[in-house]
Amino acid sequence: MKKIITTPNAPAPIGPYNQAVLSGNTLYTSGQIALHPETGELVMDDIKTETKQVMENMKAVLAAANMTFENVIKTSIFISDMHNFAQINEVYGQYFDNDSAPARETVEVANLPKFVNVEISCIAVL
Repeated sequence: MKKIITTPNAPAPIGPYNQAVLSGNTLYTSGQIALHPETGELVMDDIKTETKQVMENMKAVLAAANMTFENVIKTSIFISDMHNFAQINEVYGQYFDNDSAPARETVEVANLPKFVNVEISCIAVL
């Protein structure tokens, strides 16, 4: 059985998908980009600010499922320029403890939705 997870504290989907789906005790989130949930505007002042908004959006989706970043077991990071990796990683690392950080892949892609620079999704378990 699946349960749709949704919150007004993260951006509404921009297509035919949900913010997250809970199946059993496993949460699968959709990719989060730097859309501000209240204004719907992109937050792209610089790559660190953009990444922080992405992580805050993810935090809100996790909270809607009664989870935190400690529940995350896997993340997928998609970036438009691998030269931004260090700065993205610096912000991303503020949300996880190094000793219990999730598995992860980071992939450079040609384009992302709304031509943002970073998109992150995760899998979390209760």
